[in-house]
Amino acid sequence: MPAPHPPEFRRRAVELARGKAAPVAQIAKDLGISESCLRNWMARADIDKGKKQGSGGHLVQRPSAAARTAPADPSRPL
Repeated sequence: MPAPHPPEFRRRAVELARGKAAPVAQIAKDLGISESCLRNWMARADIDKGKKQGSGGHLVQRPSAAARTAPADPSRPL
């Protein structure tokens, strides 16, 4: 797995892609990253700026398998 790019590199890459001077695929190629990587950075920037709804992904805690399959507590209100 390659080393992560510095935040400033990511920020500038997103700015270039948003400037629409060239297609996202071409900008990504010029920067030596994949198109999907650049699109992920763009989506993450939107989430961070509040322009798009999203979650922290890996930060979201999911209920355990036991909690998902446990029978409902009849004494608990709906």
